[in-house]
Amino acid sequence: MVYRILLSGKYSYDFLKKKSVFSLILISLISTPLLMSCDLASNSEIIATEKEKSSNEQAESCAPEITELTFGILAAESEETLDAFWTPLLEKMGEAIARPVLPFYGDYGSLITSMGEKNIQIAWYGGKSYIEAAEKSQAEAFAQTVSSQGYLGYYAHLMMHKDHPLLAQIDLEQGDGNNVVFQNAEDLTFAFNDSQSTSGFLVPTYYLFIQNNLEPQAIFKSVSFLGSHENTALAVANQEVDVATNNSEALQRLKQSNPEAYENIRVIWTSPVIPGDPLAYRQDLPDCLKTAIQNFFYRFTDREILEPLVWSGFDPASDRTWNVIRELEVAKQIQRLKQDDTLSEAEKTTKLEALQQQLKEFQ
Repeated sequence: MVYRILLSGKYSYDFLKKKSVFSLILISLISTPLLMSCDLASNSEIIATEKEKSSNEQAESCAPEITELTFGILAAESEETLDAFWTPLLEKMGEAIARPVLPFYGDYGSLITSMGEKNIQIAWYGGKSYIEAAEKSQAEAFAQTVSSQGYLGYYAHLMMHKDHPLLAQIDLEQGDGNNVVFQNAEDLTFAFNDSQSTSGFLVPTYYLFIQNNLEPQAIFKSVSFLGSHENTALAVANQEVDVATNNSEALQRLKQSNPEAYENIRVIWTSPVIPGDPLAYRQDLPDCLKTAIQNFFYRFTDREILEPLVWSGFDPASDRTWNVIRELEVAKQIQRLKQDDTLSEAEKTTKLEALQQQLKEFQ
């Protein structure tokens, strides 16, 4: 304000001349914080650049015998779609860890097996498939995906075609379409994703069927496993099945890659929240390489690259983050055991006690 008055022309040249020392002091006082701010910004950029340089140098000197990494990617969509989504991220990762990162696209089972056989060193899993990879293939979770809205989780869905005649009986806002589906199940075809899928099988199986004492194969006209979220979505969009499973993130990716198919789909049921997908590397990777990988993902915020993946970043995580999925698996076993008429009460009690103990360990 004072600086503007001094230069506004309201005062005579003589006044300004007499007050020149005062003016210079004011200008100096006002300019100094601005200069300091510029210096601080410049220093921050220098520090960030130096940190990145140091991190890259450390990555270059780490485990030179490992000349490349192979990243296992769940084939939730077509390979062409996945290439477009993942290539920019893997290229950035390769720069950060100072070696190429190659994609490997596979279903749930092949990602588990490939990690165990050391054909892949890092992978994007679903929660259920990660748990099996941790048990059988030395997978170790280090991060979880954060949704584009900033949530540490996503949702399983049931979906129908927008023109399905039963849709008129369903309140989409209430998300109670499962009740209408159950009432008409004998006339409906139903599709899961894959038996290793968290949102495409485990979660809907537990919340919809186990908790209601229902067996899908017994109530529906037919039940199929279509192998990926994209396949179940397209089957509904093309009216090849009546009802199918999917999840919130996969449908958002479909909205970008195939908006016409997306417009044909209506979500009729939504699950409780599921922890974000795990990223995991092999337990026996050198520590310095694990650190370089962690640093890359924890710091990565490039919105242009993350947006097609419907993520906003990656949060640190550990194996325990997915204990809730383990709890669902055990709860499913307990429910089925209680319904098993082939076992004696003594056998049931013994097995139930063992499962209850497992459940406590995960909580």
